[in-house]
Amino acid sequence: MKLSRRTSWFLTAFGVWSLIIWTTFVKNLWRDSGHQAFTGGDHSHPTAFFWVHLALAVTSFVLGALVGTVGIRGLRAARPAAR
Repeated sequence: MKLSRRTSWFLTAFGVWSLIIWTTFVKNLWRDSGHQAFTGGDHSHPTAFFWVHLALAVTSFVLGALVGTVGIRGLRAARPAAR
């Protein structure tokens, strides 16, 4: 299957966006300003809220990386052949 350049750029951009957004999300989850992710102040007792949102973030991060990889491969395949 061959992807168009437009589709490849979209997938690449989506992958980069996903990696940035979910990395930021995990940083904010770790900081836990709302005191939902951890009981106690020393991050020693993660709650179910933390584990569910961490699983969501990791899954989305991995899927974003895969989508970005497909986009990059599509861009490489769409390049004109070197002579």
